Amino acid sequence: MRKEDKKVVPGQRDAARGPGPGRTDSTPADGTPAADMRPAYRPGSARRTHSAEERFRYWFDTTLTRGIAALCGWLALVCLALVVPVSTVLAWTDQRTPASLGSRIAAVWRNTGQTMRLGGEVGPPLRVALSVLLALIALFYVSTLVSLITTGLTDRLIALNRGHARILESGHTVVLGWSEQIPTVVSELVAARTDGRRRVIAVLADRDKPAMEEDLRTTVGTTGRTRIVCRTGRPTDPAALARVSPATADSVLVLPRDDPHDDTGVVKTLLSLSAAAGAADPVRVIAAVRDDRYLTAARLAGGARATVLDMDDITARLLADCARQPGLSLVHQELLDFAGHEFHTVADPGAPGRTFDEAARACPVSTAVGIVHGDGTVALNPPRATPLLADDTLLVIAEDERSTHLSVTPTSYDPTTLTHAAPEAPLRPERVLLLGWNRRAPRIAAQLAGRTPPGSSLDVVAEPRTATLAGIRAVTEAVGAHLAVLHRPGDPTLRATTDALDLDRYDTVIVLGPDHRPGRPAPDDRTLITLLHLRARENEGGRRLPVVAEMTDDRNRLIAPQAPGADFIVSGRLIGLLMTQISQNPHLTAVFEELLAPDGNSLHLRPAAHYVRTGRAASFASVAASAARQGACAIGYRSHARATTAPDHGLCVNPPKAHIRHWHPEDQVVVIARGTPPRP
Repeated sequence: MRKEDKKVVPGQRDAARGPGPGRTDSTPADGTPAADMRPAYRPGSARRTHSAEERFRYWFDTTLTRGIAALCGWLALVCLALVVPVSTVLAWTDQRTPASLGSRIAAVWRNTGQTMRLGGEVGPPLRVALSVLLALIALFYVSTLVSLITTGLTDRLIALNRGHARILESGHTVVLGWSEQIPTVVSELVAARTDGRRRVIAVLADRDKPAMEEDLRTTVGTTGRTRIVCRTGRPTDPAALARVSPATADSVLVLPRDDPHDDTGVVKTLLSLSAAAGAADPVRVIAAVRDDRYLTAARLAGGARATVLDMDDITARLLADCARQPGLSLVHQELLDFAGHEFHTVADPGAPGRTFDEAARACPVSTAVGIVHGDGTVALNPPRATPLLADDTLLVIAEDERSTHLSVTPTSYDPTTLTHAAPEAPLRPERVLLLGWNRRAPRIAAQLAGRTPPGSSLDVVAEPRTATLAGIRAVTEAVGAHLAVLHRPGDPTLRATTDALDLDRYDTVIVLGPDHRPGRPAPDDRTLITLLHLRARENEGGRRLPVVAEMTDDRNRLIAPQAPGADFIVSGRLIGLLMTQISQNPHLTAVFEELLAPDGNSLHLRPAAHYVRTGRAASFASVAASAARQGACAIGYRSHARATTAPDHGLCVNPPKAHIRHWHPEDQVVVIARGTPPRP
């Protein structure tokens, strides 16, 4: 028996015992077979040798992994290895076959080629059995071959459905990423193709290809001659980017992520795009970020060929403009939407040698608003006497490029309908109410400070947990002494909060939803509730309070409480429209940058009485001529009578110059002019 007090190593103890009864030197004491006690392979130990069978099996498995071609080849070899010997036996045992070697080889070949015949041989049982064996071998071969071909085709279709195949296109448009902008961007790209040519839009996102195709088929609808191709892959991977051939594309759009914290993905995508397309490739790249902290990095990653938009900054500018001029969001929507009238550049042979005023008056169905010089710079609303040079193009607002042409004679108008420039009313301080809070609030306050007269104020009503003291301090630092900021703690979604406000004191109201956070209600939900309370207060008091609300989902705009003085800024949709416009015309970057700036030329809604005599009929050519005398470009009007009843809210952009209508004192004219407009 084993003694516990002796410290004996098990191996030494077994060796000391020697081979016991029924055991050999290679059998352990516990009875375990020696094969199961082989030591594991360790680096530096003797390399284990493999048998010929193992090597052959590994080589055979390796050849099978080479695909369908290798499988078909092995099947053919195995089949021939069975058919040829049996056919040889048949040929050598056939008494009718001549004894010569050539005749028998021919018989072997004939039997090999006729293996599909089942039961065709007669004679001794051995011959019948061999012929049946050949037929069964042939049947097995054919069925297996069909199965392999079917499997190969199925694998190929599955690979195509996975979206890993590379497209071979040139001059196409590439969309990278999948976010809330994807339906808007793809729909507008389809609408922008008005030349009738076949176009291709390639979408690369980290989603299943069938799911992307189904979503786009539902949201975009009929695409005409435009073909949409979806590929699966991460836009941050250069190998995946190669599937959509960005180097040969006409333009590449990098969509912003839904979460501002994912802007690093936009930066990585731009870096991967440079690696996939090459640094010297002239492809236009349009990208957008939500957080301005990543703006500089994104522009460095994109290089000189990339245009990177700051979503928060553009949204803040639009909200500030629409807060001071109710109805201006409709104009932005019309100019950014390809379904209506938008900006185009036209190179007319008859333009050089004319002044800008002469060219503008010679556009019967379009509106000239600027000049694109040969060096790429844009002069928006230039002096009327500016000459057009040989390499200049005309910047116009038109339905499409083909509808713009310069007539020989300018459109006539009635000088008696024109009015002199009305004296500008003195600017009075404005009071703005901000309901809600998000990360764009400091920027909105800064934009209002640059647009409102001195002495204006901004009252912020938000919950303390959303509008922190640090946030209010940031707003105060952003506006300086130009805009007084007052914070009132409260929840705008509660009726008690809106009832406690004296809304008659304010000139306009801005409604913001909270920042999007996982696990919390959508920002638009709180915005809709706040708008309901404001509409109830408006119905009780009888005053139409101008309200501008920011939304993230365009579908919520359709169910929001409607009012004549309400504007809705759907930030994601407008950014998608702007990216699409720039992708089709790179000069529009400078145009929209100036239109959204607090100084310089911008969009204005001014009373019609500033340009024509109201209460009588006049052509739009008269309005355009009167605006030109006052240093502005008239691009449309808004009818007071149709503002609350028409689907377009009475807005008409780029009417024909010969269009005659009766002008009401409360009608408005849309102009591009310099300076800060007075509040209507």
